[in-house]
Order: sequence, then C-alpha cells, then structure tokens
Amino acid sequence: MNKIFFILTIISIQFLSAQEAIEKEPPFNIKTISFRVNNYNVIPFFKLGETFDLSFDDLFGDEADYYYTITQYNYDWSAPSDLAKVEYLNGMDNQRIITYENSFNTLQLYSHYRQVFPNKFNQITKSGNYLISVLNEENEIVFSRKIVIYEEQVAVGLLVRRARDFDSLDGKQNIEMTINYGDRLLQNPIQNVKVTLFQNGNWKNSISNIKPQFTLGSELIYRYNKETQFWGGNESYSIDNKLIRTTNNTVARVTSGENIYNTYLYVNTPRKNQPYTYFPDINGNFYVQNINVVNSQIESDYTWVYFALDTPNMMDKNIYVAGMFNNYNLSDEYKMEFNKNSGLYEKAILMKQGFTNYQYIITDKSGKIDYKNAIDGNFFQTENNYTAIIYYRGNNDRYDRVIGIANTNSEVIRN
Repeated sequence: MNKIFFILTIISIQFLSAQEAIEKEPPFNIKTISFRVNNYNVIPFFKLGETFDLSFDDLFGDEADYYYTITQYNYDWSAPSDLAKVEYLNGMDNQRIITYENSFNTLQLYSHYRQVFPNKFNQITKSGNYLISVLNEENEIVFSRKIVIYEEQVAVGLLVRRARDFDSLDGKQNIEMTINYGDRLLQNPIQNVKVTLFQNGNWKNSISNIKPQFTLGSELIYRYNKETQFWGGNESYSIDNKLIRTTNNTVARVTSGENIYNTYLYVNTPRKNQPYTYFPDINGNFYVQNINVVNSQIESDYTWVYFALDTPNMMDKNIYVAGMFNNYNLSDEYKMEFNKNSGLYEKAILMKQGFTNYQYIITDKSGKIDYKNAIDGNFFQTENNYTAIIYYRGNNDRYDRVIGIANTNSEVIRN
C-alpha cells in the first residue's frame, strides 16, 4: 500500500507540473492589473535584467496579504520548462508584496499594490516565457499573467504587407520577417528556431510555432502568404475621463451615483460598412491618470462606465467590451446585453479613470472569436503594432530561450 501511495503521489506531482500556462483572470475586487516601465503601462516583454513593475488595485481596501510566484514555461506555454527554479531564479519567490498604499481622496476605496522586478529577494537569470501568479494568504491563485524575458542575440527585420490572396486583400495584414544570426552558431535552425507574432500585444490572436521557409547564408527567411496574416481590425475607441466630472468628445454625460460617478459614453455604431477613417489611438492600451492630483495611481477614482452599441440583436453571437484594461478578457463581467426597450447592446463596467482604449469583440456561443465579421470591420490601412519573439532551443538545451525581439508598425505597410 505504501508503494502504491508513493507511485500515485509521484504521478500526481508530474501531472500538476505539466499543466499548461493559462492566465487566470481576477475576481471582481481586483482591478487595473498593469505592467509598467517608468510609470507607463506596457506590453509585458522585458529585456533580461530590465526593471519593471506589476501593479493592481484591491477594491476591498483592507490591506490584504498577497504573494507572488514565478514559473518558467516552454515556448508554446504547454508545460513548465525542464529547469529547476534555482536554475532560472536567483533567490526565492513566494514573497509577500510589501509595497502598497490605500487610495487617497477617492469615492471608491481601494488598496494599490506594486511589486518591482528584479528585487532584493529574486532575479530572473534566464530569458524565456514566465508566468507570474499572485496568491492570497490561503495560497490560492488570485490571478496570473504571462511575461516574456528576452535577450538580443540576433538581428530581426519585420515588414508589414497587404495580404496577397484576393479574399482578404482589403482586410488583412501580412508579416514578413528575416532573422540574421551572424556568426552565432545555431544548431539546426530550421527546426530549433521558433517565432511567435503579436498584434498589439494581444495573446489571444498571436501566431505561434512559425518555422523559417528557407535560409540564405546566416539569414532565416519568412515570407509566407497566409500563415503570418492578421485581420487588420479597426482603430480602437477611446475613453478620456482624466477629468472625471466633465464631458468631452468621448464622454456624453456624467452623473453622481451612490458614492461613485457614472460615466455615460456616446452610443457607438458599427463601422464595418463605412469607409476606413484614421484617428489616433494607443492600440488597445490604457493609462491611469487624474490630471488634478500628484499621484495618479492612488488618487485616481473609479467610475461606472456605461457602454452602448447600436447594432441589431445577434441571437447567435455574444458581444464583449475588451482591451488591455481587462487583458482582453471575454467573461460575463464584460459581456454586453441586448436591451429590448432601447434597442441597444449595453454594459456597465467599473473602470479606473484615465485614458483607455477599447473595442467590441464578437464570439459564437462556444466562445470562438469571430475576427472575420468584426463589429467595426477589418481594414488593411488600420494602424497596428506588431512584435516578433524569437525562441531557440539547442539539441541539448533544457529550456527555450528568447534570443531576439523586433517591433514594427503597419503605418509603413507595403503592397
């Protein structure tokens, strides 16, 4: 019996250690999760050794204890790497987040938490994919977020072109790429070098496991027609409530609710059948700001933001409000409901004031995103940011390192 128990224990440990990395979305009281560099919210791709922050708010405002863990994963996030934690982490994780402040002069009480990486307790020593999990005092995961730590060992060139196939000529953008590894020795690069492409830092529509088509000297060439295509989408909508009590070209009216403000946006209408029109956005990002205070992180207030979309009832579809502000989370908290009386899709979302980009995302009943029939259409002219992450794992390596990164923008799109 003791042998059977021992075997079952080993099997269960192996099963738990082989879990796929899936970002756990937070409960309702945890808001405004943000990775920041120099106080600006950023996509979580960081150079090895670079300093960055993870911050979030707890609306309970009771100064609860939170802890964090750091786990390295392989390139496709299907399982943790084969390295022991001491091999990629100098120091110990599972540390308590000791930097926090309570909100000041706000209607909505909250505690603002901030954790700096690297810190005196631990430093990541190897590039790769990492999952940062925040836990409560009962050792339960409250939320988790993916990050990428990279090195710059190869030169990467990116180029955005219009799609080449006739069916998606006007609605898709295609990425071409070259990787020049110079005199660096790469074992079997056709098989061992892998690439993941991102559009505006969104994990949900990233394209992974892209292999080079051919080599040219010390260059790996990627010139696919379909495998590296993204739907262009449209420019994001914006909310500007840095002055929370005033209206502007994004906020139609503001009211005082029960101990909190209500922000009503202008009604949006689908743009998919309209000509493409450029207007500046920040590609789905958000910035917390109250222009009347010194410290926006603890002096910015929360408000109920009321979204309204004028589109016919889609009985077989779901519509969500999404952006980096909610990690493109497609949960009931952000799902719009059709109001038969107004004839509009409506949703109220509790959000921190500042400047926020958002978009409407539609899915079928199974949760699959319908990019092709996007509410606001797909246009090849849409301005998007693209990022390529370059992974390499030698024949005898035990983890996938990130040896390069490149960024480009579709403003320079070519035919």
